[in-house]
Amino acid sequence: MDDTLRAMAEHVAEEDGPTRDRLLALAGAAPARADARDALTEWLTAVGRPLWQQEMAAYALALAGDPRAFETLVFLLNHRDPVRGERAAEGLFALADPRTGRAAAALAGNALRTAYALHPVRLLTRLRAPEAAPTLSALLRRLLAGPEHHWPVARACVEGLAALADPGCRPLLTDALAHPPLRPAAEVALCALPSPEPAASPELPGA
Repeated sequence: MDDTLRAMAEHVAEEDGPTRDRLLALAGAAPARADARDALTEWLTAVGRPLWQQEMAAYALALAGDPRAFETLVFLLNHRDPVRGERAAEGLFALADPRTGRAAAALAGNALRTAYALHPVRLLTRLRAPEAAPTLSALLRRLLAGPEHHWPVARACVEGLAALADPGCRPLLTDALAHPPLRPAAEVALCALPSPEPAASPELPGA
């Protein structure tokens, strides 16, 4: 069994054992059986299902490569419970849906949800999506300006830009050095960037 799925099951072991066991059985069968995937999908659409059941079903579908998990996992990606956000990011990475980069960028850039943007930022970095560097740069620029800096999210942006090694981020990362909570990560990030190209010497007349 996948470690993340096992952790979900252990967390809810005392809530509803039979339902949990049913979900685990379907999760185990989902990669090979369409009927198991269809049954898991019913957990995502049925009214009144507890969130933990939807989460387990979506994660199991993601491991099976079923795109019907996508919307539920995106909903959970910036959930106020950081553990749920982390698990959703794992599921989305495993699912490898082409819509993921755009969805993670939208969540990371939502100014009303900045406090919960850590996992969208980390997922963007891990995906190396085309949206990653522009989104992380815009978010970090906004956080440096304040008034709310959200240092863990800002640090994840700095670390993400280091991993992406985009030389255009050098001025922004240099600005991050002025903020003590970000300085160590910014120093590492600047060292990770490609060295700037030396300026070409002007050609002398008559040369």
